[in-house]
Amino acid sequence: MRGLILLFLIFLTMLTPCYLSAAENKLNILIWSDYMDEENMPKDFEKETGIKVRLDFYESNEEMIAKLQAGGASQYDIIVPSDFVMQSLINLKLIQPLDHSKIPNLIHLSEKFKNTTFDSGNIYSAGWQWGTIGLFYDKTKISEKEASSWSIIFDPEKKIGTFALIDSMREMLGITLLYLDYDFNSIDPNQLKKAAELLIKTKKRKNCIGFKGGVGGKNDVMSGSANIAVVYNGDGITAVYKNPKKFGFIVPKEGTEIWIDSMCIPAKAPNPEAAHKWINWVLKPKVGAALTNYNYCATPNKAALPYVNKKILEDKGIWPTPEIMDKLVFCKDLGKDTRIIDEIWTRIKSH
Repeated sequence: MRGLILLFLIFLTMLTPCYLSAAENKLNILIWSDYMDEENMPKDFEKETGIKVRLDFYESNEEMIAKLQAGGASQYDIIVPSDFVMQSLINLKLIQPLDHSKIPNLIHLSEKFKNTTFDSGNIYSAGWQWGTIGLFYDKTKISEKEASSWSIIFDPEKKIGTFALIDSMREMLGITLLYLDYDFNSIDPNQLKKAAELLIKTKKRKNCIGFKGGVGGKNDVMSGSANIAVVYNGDGITAVYKNPKKFGFIVPKEGTEIWIDSMCIPAKAPNPEAAHKWINWVLKPKVGAALTNYNYCATPNKAALPYVNKKILEDKGIWPTPEIMDKLVFCKDLGKDTRIIDEIWTRIKSH
């Protein structure tokens, strides 16, 4: 019997390194859908590092945070949150500090993405992509002039056919505030009340097909289910490049949000070593350029610019003109005041 036990223990000892090796060779990423080349990018990373990548997706920051709080903080190795939820992730202890010694390619980030208001010095994050929110529309049904103002979706007198709003609390509410000539980040009760009333009236109109994720809104326009939708610029421009005669994307004249998404490591990530390797790999100039060439979002990686396709570099929908940049607003972390926005959004969605 003792001999059998000894043999069993030896067998377990022999298996343990194999088990650990398998665990160390997996990277679990939770990311926005359609945000990377989901087939080739993981393959390229695995080819270079030997680490296999598994992808899960979300359509909003709120959905991503809910997944982390439901146990995802110990299931995923990489997440890609937006700037305005970073402070909440830090305060909730859902992400861990980065080990800069393992990410030498951080030097490639542009200065404005090294010293952000939400994470100065890249303590918790490293830039992935940045961009804006605007209107994606069917050019055979809506003109560029009509789409140049947010009034096209908020003014019931506009005869635009079906349209979709974006299912993102801070961004959709902020756009409504801008249209009403208020601060995108306003927490003034009267201003928020007016914005909520307008959004409720807008969503109740018979030609509004509701709140959709950015990808969902884009797909609705492409399929003909909607004539126009509020989307992230990368989603819209991806479709425009496929059929420029049929589709268009524009940032309305009243302004909109400028967003930055970053790579972070969840607090209890099962493979933080692989996560650091992923971040460092993505920050390689040619990898960063390939990402932009695929998803048509602007790269925060200054060393990647020489490798970005010229057509993309010259696209004003991706790299806004100085005039448009002056009207772009960052979505601020509101701290405890986020509760007010949560209540307003719940009211909007439930009415």
